[in-house]
Amino acid sequence: MTGWRLGWAIMPAELADKVGLLVTHSFGCTASFTQAAGVAALDQEMDSFVMAMVDDYRVRRDLVVSTLNKIPGVRCPTPSGAFYAFFDVSSFPRTSDELATEILEDGGCAVLPGSDFGVASAGYMRISYVSAVPVLEEGLRRIAKVLSKYS
Repeated sequence: MTGWRLGWAIMPAELADKVGLLVTHSFGCTASFTQAAGVAALDQEMDSFVMAMVDDYRVRRDLVVSTLNKIPGVRCPTPSGAFYAFFDVSSFPRTSDELATEILEDGGCAVLPGSDFGVASAGYMRISYVSAVPVLEEGLRRIAKVLSKYS
């Protein structure tokens, strides 16, 4: 469950022991209300709610991807299983770290530079699309305004 630090996995027992060591501090001592939410999420009666959420996130994803792709110099592939977009800004004369700082300071919108995810992701930025559509529209407008000075 995103943001709740609760999850499960199916794996061989020998791998489970190693993974347990790795993740114990990520979601150990999970609060009882989070555990109850996890049980409720597995209930078949939640399927319609989950499908409605999937539809909502599809709308948000499509808005973010289409809007980013309209910004000159930006290329954004459509993610197929995430709640964030990872978009290419390598055509700009600044690093993704510099652009992320500029978008935050001049545009008031937070994005993560791709370099936060490793050297191979330099030149990319990540933006979440979990916010409401009006919030996303405003954030995208701010990103476009900051980047427009380079076109």
